[in-house]
Amino acid sequence: MANNSASDKFKSGVSKAKGEIKDQVGNATDDKDMQRDGKKDKVKGEFQENVGKAKDNR
Repeated sequence: MANNSASDKFKSGVSKAKGEIKDQVGNATDDKDMQRDGKKDKVKGEFQENVGKAKDNR
């Protein structure tokens, strides 16, 4: 089970980083769609992190 939670936590970091990049590039280029996509990716990363934590607590 630890492997699964580690995988979720890794995916979380990737999603958050990808989201932050999209958000910042969207902000710099005034691309609202890219900013929105970046924010979605960051929320997805938070969700994945919580899933990983929940698996650790089982």
